[in-house]
Amino acid sequence: MIATLIECCKLNAVNPHEWLTRTLSKLANGHPANNVAELLPWTAVA
Repeated sequence: MIATLIECCKLNAVNPHEWLTRTLSKLANGHPANNVAELLPWTAVA
């Protein structure tokens, strides 16, 4: 699963390390479980 998310980051031109750090921090700080889709790699593309 993690490898798939990392490859998804690469396909979307998102730095996997930065994305994972940001995502895990948000989850640790209480990001709502019903909004977890907001944390997926393709949402990081601006």
